[in-house]
Amino acid sequence: MLKRAKKEEIYYFCPVHKKYRFLMNPKYLILTEGFTNPHVAKTARNVLLYRPESVIALLDKYNRDRISRELLNAGGVPIVADFNDAPAADTLLIGIATPGGVLPQKLRYRIFEAIERKMNIVSGLHHFLSDDPEISSKARAAGIKIDDIRKTDFTGVAHRKGINPKCLRIETVGNDCSVGKMIVCLEVQKYLLEKGYNAGFAATGQTGIIIAGKGIPVDAVRGDYISGSAEKLVLENQHHDFLFIEGQGSLVHPRYSAVSIGLLHGAMPQGLIMCYEMGREFIHGLDGVKIPPLRDVINLFECSAANLFKTKVIGIAINSRKHNEKDAAAEREGIKKLTGLPACDVIRDGPEELGEAVLSYSRKLR
Repeated sequence: MLKRAKKEEIYYFCPVHKKYRFLMNPKYLILTEGFTNPHVAKTARNVLLYRPESVIALLDKYNRDRISRELLNAGGVPIVADFNDAPAADTLLIGIATPGGVLPQKLRYRIFEAIERKMNIVSGLHHFLSDDPEISSKARAAGIKIDDIRKTDFTGVAHRKGINPKCLRIETVGNDCSVGKMIVCLEVQKYLLEKGYNAGFAATGQTGIIIAGKGIPVDAVRGDYISGSAEKLVLENQHHDFLFIEGQGSLVHPRYSAVSIGLLHGAMPQGLIMCYEMGREFIHGLDGVKIPPLRDVINLFECSAANLFKTKVIGIAINSRKHNEKDAAAEREGIKKLTGLPACDVIRDGPEELGEAVLSYSRKLR
């Protein structure tokens, strides 16, 4: 459903949140100031990769006159220091994902500048701008829209009813956070779509929701309702023959394991794609907490589901962005021998091997 709101503004209707959100054709100025790197600015990078037509420029006074591709290896838009340098933008997108989802204090003035220019604001932080007294009052006075992607009042437990067995559910999981689970979903989905299959994507994180236009931010859902939110996503997307479910965190990450297990049990995937970053030895953000061997992580995910439903890891997605071609190729062959599974870097090698693994697994199940 579409609804014409203000003049020249058309919003998507999000069935999960039961409200209109997201400009249908936004023109984003993406705020990454002081954080324009692939890790912290992963929201900016992935929107550049998967919604490039929506991005006018990045806003970062420390990297003015550079190009996004130089710092994020994505897109070809300019990095500007001032709003005047991107006059066509109508929406300020907060393009960073900070630890704990906090808003850096030094960026508040940029939000006030956007409000003064009557730009809509989209944020995926846990710090809800619409609940910030100063920001929200200025936004109301200016008549602009703030969309906090992670703000959800979802309630509902899992019931394990009405699941369509003809929809093959594949979840991307990982041995740590920020290893590329969403990108793997989107790349393998794209591969199947290009081959003529009916493949869908269920977004569970802020960036995925911005790209897809809908989804549930499972890390912002109350603990009892995480599995219910994952199940709801499945029920709303199981008209596809293949459904790729964006994983979150990791069962071995001390901070985010609760979200990972709730999502796994609620989505009930028949197959898993294990994602990891080549060369990473320690849990991100927790110095000294070593990542277990990949085979152990695979076993943990399969066993964590076993009492409720059968699932298995059917392929390995390697994030080799920090390494050269030769080393990445050696890693790929080594992981194939170690696990006996198809393995590739969906960006460096393309998603074909994992896409074919999904199709092969589907034929076996049927």
